[in-house]
Amino acid sequence: MGWGDIPGLTLRGVTAEAYTAEMPNIARLEREGALFTNFYSAQPVCSASRAALLTGCYPNRIGIHGALFPTDTNGIDAHEVTLAEMLRERGYVSGVFGKWHLGCAAQHNPTLHGFDEFFGIPYSNDMWKERFAGHPPLPLYDGAMPMESIDDLVEAGAITKRITHRACAFIRRAAAENKPFFTYVAHPQPHTPLAVSAAFATSDREKLYAAVMHEIDWSVGEVLRTLEACGAASNTIVMFTSDNGPWLAFGCDAGSTGGLREGKGTTFEGGVRVPCVLRWPDHVPKGAVCDTPWMTIDLFSTMAMIVQAPAPDAARPIDGADARAIWECGADAKPSHEMFLFYYHTNALEAVRMGRWKLCLPHPSRVVDAREGLPDWGEAKYRMEDVPLALFDLEMDPSETNNLVEKHPEVVAEILRGVELARADLGDSLTQRKGAGARNER
Repeated sequence: MGWGDIPGLTLRGVTAEAYTAEMPNIARLEREGALFTNFYSAQPVCSASRAALLTGCYPNRIGIHGALFPTDTNGIDAHEVTLAEMLRERGYVSGVFGKWHLGCAAQHNPTLHGFDEFFGIPYSNDMWKERFAGHPPLPLYDGAMPMESIDDLVEAGAITKRITHRACAFIRRAAAENKPFFTYVAHPQPHTPLAVSAAFATSDREKLYAAVMHEIDWSVGEVLRTLEACGAASNTIVMFTSDNGPWLAFGCDAGSTGGLREGKGTTFEGGVRVPCVLRWPDHVPKGAVCDTPWMTIDLFSTMAMIVQAPAPDAARPIDGADARAIWECGADAKPSHEMFLFYYHTNALEAVRMGRWKLCLPHPSRVVDAREGLPDWGEAKYRMEDVPLALFDLEMDPSETNNLVEKHPEVVAEILRGVELARADLGDSLTQRKGAGARNER
């Protein structure tokens, strides 16, 4: 889902997608909570971004790179503490509904990593025999075992509703038993191949992505109504976000960056800056819009402070920071990190953000020149482009068009000092550096 795919997020001069006006439940979240315009996924790809969200670590610190396939044997390590495991120690029950994508071997099942319930798929919804020859049928898990397979787009189109119903049932049970709960709803959509239930079906291929977003908006509404019916709405944090930017090569089957540069699979803003709406009554101001930067890795640390969890093991540090001051949306709120690091495949440090500045380090990057994706999951061709050292002022130039390296050498020098520290800690495949602080390195 792209940064520009929800109401309120599009750059000045860029036409908003028409369907954003038809997302009443996400719009309601924005009215009752806050919209964060500078929120980042730690990496622009599935498995790595989810690892960051659930552990509070840069994914390359814990050995998760790119997107894991059904043939991969690696996944989240048993020694890494997930958000669900941290909350379990504070009396919470946890459920994950939707896409897991942190390993499909038995030892990587979410029920062994803090979650009491799992209903969903172990990896991306395109990792099936219809797209990749030789792949097994797409399994649908209920707990530790697959219960059935998803064999066609009709069955795939039912998943958003099935996930929503299971998540809401989990909330109702937890509330009835007076247990605090963590509900992680990770919809496989709008990842291709796109599919919706009959209630949201459209005969217009070019409107299928909008239909998918309408059904996700419906799902948000069902969760909000369930919280209200259970009497839990006033004391529940609701966060809505995305794992990375849109897969632009799929044309009309891809979302909108809202005018940001490039998309999924790149460390330009369109790949890593994602929508974020947060509601927490009496803590997050209603209708606020906050442009202070923070990142998915901060959710773990923030929740740990809220539930008063013990500090992480010093031998296994995490990277996130407490973002509660940002959640309050004060004008003087500082970014959660002095520098935000953007790695991509094989542990390549490609870009760093410091305040208003973003430094792109020299690296090869894929580029799609036109949104000309073909129907039936056809993917437009990428070309590779060598990105030079480039400095962008994201406050004035969020589309990353004006390279200011020559005008601000002092900023470049300051960021490069931070880059060297990051390389020493986490490594960098672009410069053949191994990180002293990287664990489970692959």
